[in-house]
Amino acid sequence: MKMHSTDWFSKWNVYSPNKIAVKDASSGESLSYAELNRKGEQLALHLQDYKDIKKGDRVAVLADFGLPYFMLFAAAQKLGFILVPFNQRLAAREIEFLLRNSEPALFLVEDKYKALAKEANLLLKVPTFSTQKVDAWAETEAEGELKEGPELEDPIFILYTSGTTGFPKGAIYSHQMMMWNSVNTALRLNVTASDHTLMVMPPFHTGGWNVLTTPFLHFGASVTVLPKFEADEVLDLLESEDVSLFMAVPTMVRMLADSPNFNKVKLAKLRNFIVGGEALPIPLIEKWATKGVMIRQGYGLTEVGTNVTSLPAEDAIRKRGSIGFPNFYIESKLVREDGSEAGINETAELWLRGPVVTPGYWRNLEATEKGLVDGWFKTGDLLRKDEEGYLYVVDRIKNMFISGGENVYPAEIEKYLATHPQIKEVAVVGVKDEKWGEVGKAVIVSETAIAADELRAFCLKGLAKFKIPKSFIFIDKLPQTDSGKIDKKGLGELISTEY
Repeated sequence: MKMHSTDWFSKWNVYSPNKIAVKDASSGESLSYAELNRKGEQLALHLQDYKDIKKGDRVAVLADFGLPYFMLFAAAQKLGFILVPFNQRLAAREIEFLLRNSEPALFLVEDKYKALAKEANLLLKVPTFSTQKVDAWAETEAEGELKEGPELEDPIFILYTSGTTGFPKGAIYSHQMMMWNSVNTALRLNVTASDHTLMVMPPFHTGGWNVLTTPFLHFGASVTVLPKFEADEVLDLLESEDVSLFMAVPTMVRMLADSPNFNKVKLAKLRNFIVGGEALPIPLIEKWATKGVMIRQGYGLTEVGTNVTSLPAEDAIRKRGSIGFPNFYIESKLVREDGSEAGINETAELWLRGPVVTPGYWRNLEATEKGLVDGWFKTGDLLRKDEEGYLYVVDRIKNMFISGGENVYPAEIEKYLATHPQIKEVAVVGVKDEKWGEVGKAVIVSETAIAADELRAFCLKGLAKFKIPKSFIFIDKLPQTDSGKIDKKGLGELISTEY
């Protein structure tokens, strides 16, 4: 069988065949590199010969992280189809849009999400199978050879990000991006084959795949997945699984530190937490330091390989709020509105270039042309650089806010709420929340009063739960800019002073 440059598991099958590659913490089942290579190969042959899947076809998946996902990942490296992970927390209406946009040849669904998938797929009728069949297909004694495999520039994922226009955008994630992202990660975090991580991020999130999972599998390390985050259980697993590196969002870091189990575990093997999102309070950083666990904060985004910058752990307090420096194979610059480069401590948009930058958005030429300029990706984030070269995030151009580690775009929520017959105008802003970091607050103009419970019930019909505003307030008129647009800054100031 042809050994493609994209096929990591055929290599580790030779180097470390008996080593555990991935383990499911819920079931206790695991796959060695040899087993994952064999199952990936047989699955690829089965999909090619019996399901007519070929290079470039999309395979959509609605499931929690588990061993079937990794068999599909191994098969995708060999056959060249594109994995399209769907967010299990979306409403059927939202999943239907993803199906229409990605046009998958196959839709694989975990049994507990069957009803959701059926409702979303009612009109499209994409061929659908249970993810429970994946292991059976991987045991099929398929004969012959794969007709073709992927090249480095070919996509392996389409990862959907919420769009500022109200529609998700499918960021194309190539084999090349994945390879160079893993190299960047290993260089900055000293990843070796002896490392082990626990992954609690979901598979539809680029962090679930590309912060530590794919770099670890590229470097022959091992990964344990836990489909649902529970603070007490995670602390126990960090201890019992001898985890050396762990990725978390700030909400998780706080919940773990507040757990009664925090004082019970030693975490002797755990050297770093990799944390993205808002800056952590110094007392929280110091609390983890008492365990010998150093916090490494950074910055990433789906379109640029995830691991974009990293702050050395020893600078966590001295440079609090900084996201550090760009990782090894990434170029960066801060660009003013006129296209010139910004100076020291001047706020401007972050542009990035390198082999980890996406080639564009799936079937969205307008967004691709808007986001990419001569190979540079315009992040939409405003940053500044200090005298020592440390970067700091100042604001988000797109008004996005982060709630419990999930990116939330107000325009998407506003567009849906505007379909309510009694709502004349609506704006959504992110406000601080002790538990989730930020939550949505909807500001509504309506001629008649609408109960908050009614609005929540309406939102549940068309929005994922994490997108639903936590509170609703009513005003007579939304503040506007001189050009007639909703003044989000003025609205934020109004909320902070009057509500």
